[in-house]
Amino acid sequence: MRAAHTDRERAIDVLKAGFTEGRLGQDEYEQRLARASHAQTYGELNMLIADLPQGPVPMPSQQPVYPAVPRTFLPPPPPSTNGSAIGALVCGVLTPMYGLTAIPAVILGHKARAEIRRTGEQGAGLAMAGLVLGWVAIGVFLAIVFGVILATA
Repeated sequence: MRAAHTDRERAIDVLKAGFTEGRLGQDEYEQRLARASHAQTYGELNMLIADLPQGPVPMPSQQPVYPAVPRTFLPPPPPSTNGSAIGALVCGVLTPMYGLTAIPAVILGHKARAEIRRTGEQGAGLAMAGLVLGWVAIGVFLAIVFGVILATA
């Protein structure tokens, strides 16, 4: 397998450790260092450090286990969409088919806008759309009722 730049760096680190511990002489260290920087495969790197205590790639069982990142350093989760806002929009859209859903659309829309201001959730547009559809449906219904009353009078 071809070796990556990081694999060569690991092998060079092993050679540096071997040199500082006195396992390699100056000349041998420089020769191995030059060969490691030009190595193309894992086999070439392994030949350079096989007689030293560490290998170019740590074994999976020897990798240090790092603790989970504390919640403090992770980005905050995205705010969720307010359920009442979704309900207001659904009731507003269903108003032409089932005329009675205009009232729940208005109630849920107002409730959702108050919750969104308080909690910072998403869904302000959904709540406003539900409110508009609900109030328009109620206005149309009242206009029809007053039209019928005026027509009969």
